[in-house]
Amino acid sequence: MNATLQESIDRQRSILKGWLSSSLILIADDCSQLWPDRQALEARLMKGLTELPYCKYLYLLDERAHQITSNASRAGLLEAHYGRDRSKRPYLAMALAGAPFSLSEAYISRNARRPSLTAMQIIRADDGRLLGYLGADFDLRELPATQALYPQPGKWMQLKGDPAIRSGLFHQARVTSPMDERIDVVLDLLAELITVNGVFHAKLHFSSSRATLWTIDDPYRFRIHGIDELSNPDLCLAYPRRDYPVDAEIPDEAIAKILHSFRDLRFMDETIYLRSGMLNIFNGLIGLTFSCDGSHYMPWEEFLDKSLGFWLGTSDETSICV
Repeated sequence: MNATLQESIDRQRSILKGWLSSSLILIADDCSQLWPDRQALEARLMKGLTELPYCKYLYLLDERAHQITSNASRAGLLEAHYGRDRSKRPYLAMALAGAPFSLSEAYISRNARRPSLTAMQIIRADDGRLLGYLGADFDLRELPATQALYPQPGKWMQLKGDPAIRSGLFHQARVTSPMDERIDVVLDLLAELITVNGVFHAKLHFSSSRATLWTIDDPYRFRIHGIDELSNPDLCLAYPRRDYPVDAEIPDEAIAKILHSFRDLRFMDETIYLRSGMLNIFNGLIGLTFSCDGSHYMPWEEFLDKSLGFWLGTSDETSICV
């Protein structure tokens, strides 16, 4: 997992820990005074649900992590969970190791099959003796939406593709596609659609002679065009004219350069060649998938700085198919 994504997740977990720990401590302290009266403990858990409005289940475990209460839920007490052995569940690992409070990594719940979290609070007697554990389960979709949208980092990413394709790379050669035959017209037309007609995300599939386009007027739906449409300038009449967005990361004058670099990569070698190329003007990223099924995502400036020797591995910088 990349560092930016992990930081976003860690920040959200820190918020949740701060919100949960104080409430669970209060419930656990009360339970320690009621231990081991099951009826009284379950009544306290039901009351605890009002103090934790986003909690799905509350329950108590003994020192062996065997459940000594029903699950307290919004629908009432769920008797079926009484006596359950939770000692092997991953969310208990830190508590069993002695952590006073712990919040699990997200996991897929056994019953609802949804992303969930479990918080555990150790319960001790007044003399410090371990009594057991207070568990609180949360459905991620029911938690308050405190997190900001994760920002995609603008750095190079290289992803390996299908090993079967890579292993057979040198037993294949590029076959000229209809798009290859009309590539100059296709690229000029696509540059026009991006700079003048509101297309902000485009992916060209050279081998299958099609393109997938997203527009600022209708960003939730993509449009697919085959080679006959992509080589016909009338296509521009189907897209409204729009000013080039001022907040685009890629300047409009760079669009044609990027697209024509796609052409160079398509024809650079009969064995190692570009199968598809993608650009998004708002996050400034270029996406490339080569004949070896290896994919690259990189900032547009870095893409334009690379020579064909770089991509072919003749410049001692990298190999695109590793």
